[in-house]
Amino acid sequence: MNSNHQSNHLITEKSPYLLQHAYNPVHWYPWGEEAFEKATQENKPIFLSIGYSTCHWCHVMAHESFEDEEVAAILNDHYIAIKVDREERPDVDSIYMKVCQMMAGHGGWPLTIFMTPDKVPFYAGTYFPKESKYGRPGLMEALVELHKKYTTDPEHIADVTESVKHALDSTTRAKSTKRLTNETTEQAYLQLGKSFDFTYGGFGEEPKFPQPQNLMFLLRYYHFTGKTPALKMVESTLQNMAAGGIYDHIGFGFARYSTDEKWLVPHFEKMLYDNALLLMAYTESYQITKNPFYKKIAEQIITFIQREMTSTEGAFYSAIDADSEGVEGKYYVWEDEEVYDILGEELGELYTTAYGITPFGNFEGKNIPNLIRSNLESTAKSFDLTKEELEARLEQARVMLLTEREKRIYPHVDDKVLTSWNAMMIAGLAKASTVFQNKDYLTIAINAIQFIEEKLFKENRLMARYRDGETKYAAYLDDYAFLAWAYLALYQATYELDYLSRGKSLVDSMINLFWDDENGGFFFSGKENEQLISNDKEIYDGAIPSGNSVAAVVLSQYGSLTGETKYLDLLEEMYFTFYEDISRQASAGTFFMQGLLFTENPTKEVVVIGGTDASRQAVISQLQQEFMPDVVFLVTEQPDQFKPVAPFAAEYFSIEDQTTIYICENFACQQPTTNIDQALTSILKQK
Repeated sequence: MNSNHQSNHLITEKSPYLLQHAYNPVHWYPWGEEAFEKATQENKPIFLSIGYSTCHWCHVMAHESFEDEEVAAILNDHYIAIKVDREERPDVDSIYMKVCQMMAGHGGWPLTIFMTPDKVPFYAGTYFPKESKYGRPGLMEALVELHKKYTTDPEHIADVTESVKHALDSTTRAKSTKRLTNETTEQAYLQLGKSFDFTYGGFGEEPKFPQPQNLMFLLRYYHFTGKTPALKMVESTLQNMAAGGIYDHIGFGFARYSTDEKWLVPHFEKMLYDNALLLMAYTESYQITKNPFYKKIAEQIITFIQREMTSTEGAFYSAIDADSEGVEGKYYVWEDEEVYDILGEELGELYTTAYGITPFGNFEGKNIPNLIRSNLESTAKSFDLTKEELEARLEQARVMLLTEREKRIYPHVDDKVLTSWNAMMIAGLAKASTVFQNKDYLTIAINAIQFIEEKLFKENRLMARYRDGETKYAAYLDDYAFLAWAYLALYQATYELDYLSRGKSLVDSMINLFWDDENGGFFFSGKENEQLISNDKEIYDGAIPSGNSVAAVVLSQYGSLTGETKYLDLLEEMYFTFYEDISRQASAGTFFMQGLLFTENPTKEVVVIGGTDASRQAVISQLQQEFMPDVVFLVTEQPDQFKPVAPFAAEYFSIEDQTTIYICENFACQQPTTNIDQALTSILKQK
C-alpha cells in the first residue's frame, strides 16, 4: 500500500483487499450505484478489477500498475475504475469470470474487465503487465486502445456487448427430458481414472490442485461399489500431498496448490476452504482404512486452524497470503545453514536428512521441507534409532523451527469471516469430533456456529460477510447450502434435533430464495441479492464445490431424515436440470455425484429411541466412527420430540424402556429390536 497519496473511495470499505488499494493514485470506487451513475453521466467506460487480498499476481499488478502515476493518470482521465473483492462478491466475480473465459479462453485473478456503464463487458483478461511482455499486452497500451475504440467506434462496442449478452443468456439451459442415473457416477469414476497421476497422486497436470471433492466422491463410490481402485486413488493422493511441500511440515495446513507434479513447490497461500475440505477427506479416509496417518494429518490441520486462522471470537479467517515482505514463500522456506544454527549439528543432520534440506535448496536456493524422497524407516536405521525415537526427535526439531519461524514477519491474513467458508470448516470439525471422539473439536465447531448465528444474521436474514463489526451482503446460494451442511454435520455429531430443525429452516429459505421454478436448480443469487446482467446457475465444482452440488447433497439428507418428500422431489428435478452439463463432463461435478450415489443406491434409515443415555450413547459412538454414507440416523429419548422436524418417526416407541432400534431399507422396515449387537450387525452389513 502506498500511503503517499490521498485516499480514494475505497477507504471506508471493510474488505482487506479493497483497503490494500485505498491509497492508490487510481481513483477507485467500490462496486455500487455511485460509480455506475458517474460512468453514465460522463459517458466513460468502466475498468473493473477483481481479485482478493492474498492473491500473488494481484499484488504484482497492483505494484506495477495501480501504484503507478502514469497508469493512474490514464485510468482517472478516461475510465471509472471499480475494485471488487471476489470473496465478498462471488456473484459479480462468477459472471465476469465466465465472460473472461468466453473471450480469452482462460480465467484467473486478477480479473480485468472493460465494460460499458450498463455493466456489459467488451474486453476481458487477467493479469496485464504495465508494458507488453511475457507475450501479454501491456495495460498502458490496452487502456489507450480500448478507450479509443469505445469513443470512436460505438457500433463495434455495441456488437460486442450484444454478443456477450447473448452468450450469457445461452448458458442458462432449459431442463432436459433426460435424467441423470448411476451410469453418470460410473462416468465420473472413469474420467477421474484417466486424469489420475499414478506416480504422485492427484488429477491432471501441473499446477496440481488438491480437489478434495474428487476424493470425497471416490470414497463414497468405493463404499457403494467396492471398487478398490477408487480407494487407491484417494490414498495415493492424500499420502503424496502430505509428503510434499504443499503441506506445511513445520506449522501444518495445506497451501492452495502445487506448481509441480510432485506436490513439492506450493503456491504458499493458505485458504480456509482447502483445509476444511481436506480435513474431511483425511477424516473419512481414516474412517474407512483406520490408518493412523490420516488421523494425524487431520488433527494437524485442526491444530493449524486453531493457531493461525481462528479469531478470538471463535470464527475462522479466510486466508493467509503467500507473500511476506513482498516475497513469495519467504516466511516458509529455510537455508540449510539456518536449520543447523537452530537445531545444532546432531539434530540438524537428522532433520535435514529426513526432510530433504540441502545447501543447494529446492526452491530458488532455499529449502521447502518435504518427505517426497524420504523413507523414515531407513532414516531411523541409518541413525541407529527406532522409528518411534526418530519421530520424537523430528517433532522436537519441528517445534524448535516453528518457534524460530514465528519470529519472522508474518504474511498478511485476510481476517474477514465468510459464512460459506466458515460453514465448511464447521462441518469438517463436527465430523472429526465424532470420528476421533474428541469433544474439543466439537466445541470449536459450536463456537463458530454461534458466531454465525449472532453476527451473520440481520433481521433474521442470513448474510455473507462479517469484518470489523460490519455485517454485509445478503447471503448467496453457497452460504445457505454450506450452512445447511454444517447444521447437518452438527446434528450428526450431537444428535440434537435443534440442529436438524435449524438446518431444515435454512433449506426452506434456500428453496424460497434461489430455486428456479421454471427449469429447476438453484440460482447463485436470490431474490434478496443485487440483480446483475446475468444470474448464474453453476453445477461444476471449482476451488470449492458448487452451491448446487452442496444443495443436492443437503436435499438428499434432509429429505431422508425428515421424511418430507418435497426435498427429494426437488432433487429429482435437478437430475433433469443438470443432465446436459453433467453428461458433458461428469468428473467436473463430483460433489453433486454424492447425492446421486445416495439416491440411486440402496440406503438405510435408522431410528434409535429411548433407553438410558449410556446405552444409547454407546450405540451412537460406535456408529459415528464408521463410514456410512448410505445410512441416515434419527436419535432421541422420547419419540414425540421428533414431531417438529421428523413427524413420521413420532409414532415410534421404545420397547420396555430399553434402547430400541428401527431399521428401514429399500422402502421396507424391519421389526424394531432391543438387541444392540444384532442391530449393529444389520446396520453395518455391506450390500
